[in-house]
Amino acid sequence: MNPIPNLIEKINAQKLWDKKLELKRNEYLKVKGTIDTNLYLILNGSLRIFVVDQYEEHTIRFGYRDNLIAALDSFLSDQPSELYIQALKKTTLKVISKSAYKAFIASTDENRKLWETILESFALQQMERERDILTTSPLERYNRVLKRSPQLFQEIPNKYIASYLRMTPETLSRIKKS
Repeated sequence: MNPIPNLIEKINAQKLWDKKLELKRNEYLKVKGTIDTNLYLILNGSLRIFVVDQYEEHTIRFGYRDNLIAALDSFLSDQPSELYIQALKKTTLKVISKSAYKAFIASTDENRKLWETILESFALQQMERERDILTTSPLERYNRVLKRSPQLFQEIPNKYIASYLRMTPETLSRIKKS
């Protein structure tokens, strides 16, 4: 069971969203070296989270309609992050501040357990992704992501999916054709 819709429903019911935010295509929500302790609900559009080394961008995660997204390292630590968050198309978000979110989570044991479940799920997803990148072939990575997140292939341009899967766009194209 995905706990995120339950969390979103509870936040909506208590009208805790601070504001709405609109991003144009390719606009940045967050850039490297900044602190961002907000949590965002994507109402429409899509975003990617990525890092940049001296040679290229590495996509880490995507977000699209009805997903929560954050620079989780900055959200948890209140420190600057190496992450970028960029809109891939026109995107509308709802925003909740960390202070409002923490107060909401602390307000009941049920909310605290829900947040713990979400963090545990995120950690397990990240471990699965790392294992895929380190131990599976490009074809296996593609098939696993297709099974896990078929919506990704409708929402996200291929060049970013290729980056996420740690392959070239040409390899992704060949795999999709076969």
